[in-house]
Amino acid sequence: MVDRFDKGMTTRRAVLGNAHVDKAEAAKTDFDRPFQTLITEGAWGSVWASDAITQRERSMITLALLAATKNFEEIPMHIRATARTGASKQDVIEAFQHVAIYAGVPAANHAIKLAKQTYAEMEGEQT
Repeated sequence: MVDRFDKGMTTRRAVLGNAHVDKAEAAKTDFDRPFQTLITEGAWGSVWASDAITQRERSMITLALLAATKNFEEIPMHIRATARTGASKQDVIEAFQHVAIYAGVPAANHAIKLAKQTYAEMEGEQT
C-alpha cells in the first residue's frame, strides 16, 4: 500500500505543478509542518487521489466550493491547476453560474473576476 503522504505529494504535484509545490515546501516551517502534512495526506492523498471522479470534475467542484464559501484566496491557484486537470474555461464558468444561483451572485462575480485575471496571466506566461 502506498503511503498517503507520498500519494498525496504525487497528486498535489500533478494537480498544482512542481513549481507551486516546491515553493510551498520551501516555505514550510516547524510551526505549520503538522498542518501541511494533514492537507497532503487528507486533501491530496485521500480526496484528490481517489479515482471515483475525474480530476476535471474535482477542479469544478473545488472552484465552486471556494467561491460559494467565499474562500477567494485559493481560486487563482485552482484556476492554474485546470491546465493540468482538464477543466476548461467553459467548465469553470458553468461551475460559477451554479454558485451564482445557489450561493449568491456577488460570490460568483468575484470568483469570475479572479478567474479572468488568472487566465489572462496564464496566457501572458505562454507568449
